[in-house]
Amino acid sequence: MDQHFLTPLFSPKSIVVFAGKADDPASQTLQAVALHRALVAQRFTGTVVFLDIHSSGTLADLAHTQADLAIIVLPPAEVASALEIAGRIKCRAALVISSGIDAAQAAELHKIARRDGVHLLGPNCLGFQRPHLQLNASVAGNLCAQGPLALVSQSGALTSSILDWAQKNGVGFSTVVSLGPNTAVDMAQVLDFLAADAHTHSIVVYLEGISSARRFMSALRAAANAKPVVVLKAGRKPPGNRAALTHSGSIVGSDDVFDAALRRAGAVRVRSFVQLFSAAKCLASRYRPVGRRLAIVTNGGGPGVLAADWVSEINLQLASLTAEQAQALKTQLPSLATLSDLIDVSEEAGPEHFKAAIEAAGKARQVDGVLAIFSPKIGMDSGTIAAALADANKQLGKPLLTCLMGDASVGEARNILNEAAIPTFRTPEAAVGAFGNIASFYQNQQLLQQTPPPLSDLAKPDVEGARMLIESVLAERRKVLTEMESKALLAAFHIPVTKTILARNVNEAIMIATQLGFPVALKIDSPDISHKSDVQGVVLNVLNAVGVRDTYIEMMQAVSKLLPEARINGVTIQNMASKKRGREIYIGLVTDDPFGPVIAFGAGGTMIELIDDRAMELPPLNQFLARSLIERSRVAETLGEWRGAAPVNMESLEQVLLRVSEMVCELPQLREMDINPIIVDESGALAVDARIVIDNAPPSMRHYNHLAILPYPSQHEQVWPLHGGGEYTVRPVHPDDASMLQEFVRKLSPESRYFRFVSSMQELPATMLSRFTLIDYDREMALVAVYRERRSGADGRETEVNRIVGVSRYITNPDRTSCEFSLVVSDDFKGKGLGSRLMLSIMDFAREKGLTEIEGLVLANNPAMLKLMRSLGFHVKSFAEDADFKLVSQML
Repeated sequence: MDQHFLTPLFSPKSIVVFAGKADDPASQTLQAVALHRALVAQRFTGTVVFLDIHSSGTLADLAHTQADLAIIVLPPAEVASALEIAGRIKCRAALVISSGIDAAQAAELHKIARRDGVHLLGPNCLGFQRPHLQLNASVAGNLCAQGPLALVSQSGALTSSILDWAQKNGVGFSTVVSLGPNTAVDMAQVLDFLAADAHTHSIVVYLEGISSARRFMSALRAAANAKPVVVLKAGRKPPGNRAALTHSGSIVGSDDVFDAALRRAGAVRVRSFVQLFSAAKCLASRYRPVGRRLAIVTNGGGPGVLAADWVSEINLQLASLTAEQAQALKTQLPSLATLSDLIDVSEEAGPEHFKAAIEAAGKARQVDGVLAIFSPKIGMDSGTIAAALADANKQLGKPLLTCLMGDASVGEARNILNEAAIPTFRTPEAAVGAFGNIASFYQNQQLLQQTPPPLSDLAKPDVEGARMLIESVLAERRKVLTEMESKALLAAFHIPVTKTILARNVNEAIMIATQLGFPVALKIDSPDISHKSDVQGVVLNVLNAVGVRDTYIEMMQAVSKLLPEARINGVTIQNMASKKRGREIYIGLVTDDPFGPVIAFGAGGTMIELIDDRAMELPPLNQFLARSLIERSRVAETLGEWRGAAPVNMESLEQVLLRVSEMVCELPQLREMDINPIIVDESGALAVDARIVIDNAPPSMRHYNHLAILPYPSQHEQVWPLHGGGEYTVRPVHPDDASMLQEFVRKLSPESRYFRFVSSMQELPATMLSRFTLIDYDREMALVAVYRERRSGADGRETEVNRIVGVSRYITNPDRTSCEFSLVVSDDFKGKGLGSRLMLSIMDFAREKGLTEIEGLVLANNPAMLKLMRSLGFHVKSFAEDADFKLVSQML
């Protein structure tokens, strides 16, 4: 059960091929001929059998043919028959390369595969390659070289192009997968496999579309947590939607949302085919996330300046040597070398000078990566320079990228660098951009590590009151809330709003304004008017009662003339905000297909579309994510000391974002929202205007199913009494538990560690520790039992510390209806009821997620665990694949 469910597909031991009559190429399709050639071109490490569906024989004959994988390359009309046979001979995976199969026929193939428990890749794809197995199950060209990079592409043409490019550039792959438009095994499942694949160190993805945002984000987050992932997405739609009812809806495009999703998943997006190749070069060199400070070593001022300009353009930092470091290096370089910003080793520099400069930059703590730029010079052999760079790279603990200017004279040098697995580029901009991709991992991995709660630690909002308000509006068959309703919704979540009162006639308006105190603002109140300023529906700074009377009459007349069909409730009166040096910002919400709700932040006011300042983040947020969202906006530059104004109260602004995140999580009916403007200064933030659009949501949305990222399930925290006295807390795991979990594993007895991990390891490797604590709550759950105990410190004082004393976990199986569990309890806490409680709690969670069966493997020589399973009603039976284990299972 430790094997990934796609192992029979991508690591088969035996293959059966349906490609027509092997001895009659004329009867085969062009793809069948190409596949046959590909399979026999190298020696696959397993067995390959060719079958013809038209050959005579009985089912008894077929029974002798067994295989992990069936490869089908037949005319569309014969594919279903071959897939039926694959099911009969117990193939666990199938690859259909045949093209020309429409969506209806593909759906029928999916149905056959599901019935027989076959994982189906295709139809209408080019297949896949696994070089370490010498397996070319594709029609995408020759088998690629072996390497640490995986490629997953939704375009067959692009797959072939990248393989052709890689052959010339010395880039090898662990896996190459071409996904067709109607495949059953989708992008999410392939990413899930590659995340656990030991041969894959980094992943490149070409994406055209996704079907399920939750599944895609879940798999992408898991993969990016384990290894670097770079994504090139096609189909970038123009931002804006003319049918939008809010400013946010009109300025936030789907491509912006995709950017936010990838950033939150910890992956990096590239914008062009060229950048994808650049990223592939760097990933093939196994470069890992670093900071954003790049040192430039060059023998030509012009190329160095171009590189430095591009560093600034893409928001990297140009790293330079300190005065002491520069002085020490100066003695090793030609007299014309300059070391102020760039490390310009001068035109006279030879191999030893380049090597000395790179070594100096590598030792500098303020440098995260090094770019070496070489411009051909008379009498200078580029090959010796490349050899020096390759030699320097052996001792360098940071990424080294190179740019060899020119072409004809540096061909040999490029070959030397390729053999040394050092990325080399033809232009300074391309090299700097490639480093930018590596550096983006560092920031995005920080975002990936965030596990925000659905509700913050602030005062509890009136969620039920908010739901009642929404239901009453929907009952009236309205979807747009009035300003007063919108502000009431914000107030339910403790977002500060200006006091607003509706006046239905002139006399009411005068009385309300007099009671509130002048100056006041008057705004038209209508469910049919999205942007009040566009119809002269907003007047500010009205100073007296006469002004209120005249403004009310003029506003009603103007609006009635411009929009005679609009329903008008009256005019709202509110005090003018007293924040004289406040900055106007906006916080918005849009609902994207397929990623769901997205929170937007930027500069506010009446010119919001013109300013077009938007930063986005997928909910839910925590304080780190809220601060990061603010910092990515252009308006962030004005939030500190600005033109004599004091810095704004950043904490109050972050709290508004956290409150909006709460709204989005708890109210799946929200579709669009503008809080614009929010006026913020040193004293706090105040929402002056708001507009909210809602719609009905299915009942299942109450469990956060409308979110692409599931929030921390804090509702599953429970305190339980401990047998013998005391108490412990059972709660879901989160990333901050890593050190506690490591201590828990170290303190387990060798027997307990072996029973849990079937290994003699003393502690969890860093990758496993990360995988166990940063989990996707949609696909798996880990519950920890936390006990608070007293310990004596070095100074003799006693302090209370938290300690993990038990862990239960389940991971959803590929069928999405069952799950596999594991359980381990500290040796000194056994017999106190923890094991039973952790199992019952994890089963409750699985039941709530809609799973119907829970199962697990228990070593046959672990009688205590088998006894516990039987006491909980589990069925225990032998495990056919390994006699050392028992399979325990229970229906939920």
